[in-house]
Amino acid sequence: MAFECTVVTPEKQAFEGMVLQVIVAAHDGSMGVLTGRAPMLVKLGVGALRLDRPDGQKQYFLIDGGVAQMKGDRLVILTQEARGAEGLEVKEAEAAMAEAAGKRIVDEKSFEERQRGMERARAMRELAGK
Repeated sequence: MAFECTVVTPEKQAFEGMVLQVIVAAHDGSMGVLTGRAPMLVKLGVGALRLDRPDGQKQYFLIDGGVAQMKGDRLVILTQEARGAEGLEVKEAEAAMAEAAGKRIVDEKSFEERQRGMERARAMRELAGK
C-alpha cells in the first residue's frame, strides 16, 4: 500500500507523490517509513533520502537537516536542501571532502562544521553513482 510523501525546501517543493517506502537520514541514523506508520516527528541529519515509488522506481535525494512528520498516511519532509542524485558528481563530492578535511579546527564549532562537511561529502559520494 502506498502513502503520500512531500519533500519541501525553502526554495521549492522537491517531490510530491505516492510512495511505498521512504528511507530517511535521521539525526541519529537512517530510518524507514512504511504505510500505516504511527505518527512521528523526527529531526533529520545530513545524508540520503530514498523514495520507493509504486512503479518500482527508486528516487534519491541528498538532504541536509530539517524535520520529517508522519501523520495519517502522509509524510512531510521539510529540509534545507534536497538535491536529486542525478545532479551529483563524484568529482564534486571529492572536492567537498577535500575542502572539509582541510578546515582548520580551532574550537568546538569549527570541529562540528568540519564533521558536518565531511558527512555531507560522504553522502554526496554515495549518491553520485545512483
